[in-house]
Amino acid sequence: MRAEERQSRILALARQTGRVEVADAASEFGVARETVRRDLSELERRGLIRRTHGAAYPVESAGFETTLARRETEHVAEKRRIAAAAAQLVGEAETVFVDEGYTPELVAMLLPTDRPLTVLTASLRTASLVAASDTTTVLLAGGRVRAGTQATVGPWCRDMLAGFVVDLAFLGANGISREHGLTTPDPAVADVKAQAVRSSRRRVLVGVHTKFGATSFCRFADIGDFDAIVTDTGLSAPEAHRYSLLGPQVLRV
Repeated sequence: MRAEERQSRILALARQTGRVEVADAASEFGVARETVRRDLSELERRGLIRRTHGAAYPVESAGFETTLARRETEHVAEKRRIAAAAAQLVGEAETVFVDEGYTPELVAMLLPTDRPLTVLTASLRTASLVAASDTTTVLLAGGRVRAGTQATVGPWCRDMLAGFVVDLAFLGANGISREHGLTTPDPAVADVKAQAVRSSRRRVLVGVHTKFGATSFCRFADIGDFDAIVTDTGLSAPEAHRYSLLGPQVLRV
């Protein structure tokens, strides 16, 4: 098998399963582990995967994005810890924006219900979940609904967000990089996220460690735009410190 064909199949495997192990790929394709490592290095150079110790994760790009259903099955324990820690940062906020995505959805489910709170979101699922509380007012931004994430995008959604000043925003990203900031595959999604950043007084970024070091297609914010980043301990302490030097408090849970 030629290197190009093997790399294409490794990438397809990573996108299908969410990650690829060096040992498993070596066995699957009948090559040495060092050969797989070289393949992964080339795929990482092309911005298609992000390597970790012994494995690699696909980077979401203009041509590839995981669905919400997939995100519900990956790193669930870490995402729940992140959501619990992030929810503790609400403080006295009376208005909260909750981004699309599974981790922000988990945050929304932990927002306080013992006092009045207004939640603004572009996520249909989040709106439905938090609307069950008698003390919570839910504002759902309108627009085109994306099938994979069940969230709205487009000028209507962006313009609605532009009309608010929100106390606190919880946002996610497909890629988190010190060099390129916060990125996402879809320009329409990036447009909404960028407006949410502009419309909020405080901003908290939530994301698992696999997002860090990855870069997707569309940039919507800088690391320094955020007051806090909440992630899991899979992000090393030295790397977390490097991100904190750009401005935000970095919490590893």
